[in-house]
Amino acid sequence: MAPLRPLYGLTLNGLAELAEASGMPRFAARQMARWLYVRGAASIDAMTDLSARNRALLSAEYEIGLRAPEGAATSRDGTKKYLYRTAEGSFVESAYIPDGERATLCVSSQAGCRMGCRFCATGRQGLQHSLSTRDILNQIASLPERERLTNLVFMGMGEPLDNLDNVLDALEILTAEWGYGWSPTRITLSTAGVTPALPRFLERTKVHLAVSLHNPFHEERAEIMPVERAWPIREAVELLKRYDFTHQRRVSFEYILLSGMNDTPRHIRELCRLLDGLKCRINLIRFHKIPSSPYFSPPEEQMIRFRDALTAKGIQTTIRASRGEDIQAACGLLSTARQNEKQAE
Repeated sequence: MAPLRPLYGLTLNGLAELAEASGMPRFAARQMARWLYVRGAASIDAMTDLSARNRALLSAEYEIGLRAPEGAATSRDGTKKYLYRTAEGSFVESAYIPDGERATLCVSSQAGCRMGCRFCATGRQGLQHSLSTRDILNQIASLPERERLTNLVFMGMGEPLDNLDNVLDALEILTAEWGYGWSPTRITLSTAGVTPALPRFLERTKVHLAVSLHNPFHEERAEIMPVERAWPIREAVELLKRYDFTHQRRVSFEYILLSGMNDTPRHIRELCRLLDGLKCRINLIRFHKIPSSPYFSPPEEQMIRFRDALTAKGIQTTIRASRGEDIQAACGLLSTARQNEKQAE
């Protein structure tokens, strides 16, 4: 027998095509969407406003298709990291970060990553495969704390714009009135700067954008982020200046401070030149140590000086609080360990 196909992850158009191919009325697509994304049906039999005939037709070929996490680790600060197995047998992770009344989930879009950033454990894995829309949304739907979520960030494993079709479908399901119905302002997508995909992303969605910058100088950035060779950050910034970030949507730049590498006054001056004319903010991030890495964060007082210098020059700058360091919360560490265990079995 052929394996059952998942319903979860299909957009309204996808469900309409399925309904038509199965001889079901087109309005059945909205019924299925409501059961999948609003009511959280655990089985096709639970979709009681579909006829018994149509439920039987669906059950012969489809299943809901959600997977529970295969592992979890809890930090002293309350951060939880969940490990999921994909349909292809790879492992991806998501981090649940509670903070008072706010609770954020950091989701993955790929198993591994081909961007090759030197400071990232996921980049060391290389790209195994992109996640399906179902595997992206499964990190949310199967989260034990799902009902507490207030925000989502696509900042986990992988480069979201390198898996644009599936990420756009996931964002549609998350924000559509027939889906999760989330406001786009609750969601942020992070990219290393895949410039050719930016216009489609910006025009198809209204979610916030975070760009991984980490160094404003071309050659220095290329040393730690090979993506700079293909798509220089200056080109991405010039493209972003054509869009309106003055209202609800915002653009920010992520900047991991690496001691002696990108934390000097000349880096501050170049950041100001690069971002001049773009309404944005900079998030300074402490480096989460990964095995065999030569990098480390500067002292706290130096991070504060860097922040204050940028703020004084008119760029809103914050230092992001580090969370979950005792449970390998940096992207890719937990899945790498599990992948290594699997290979050793």
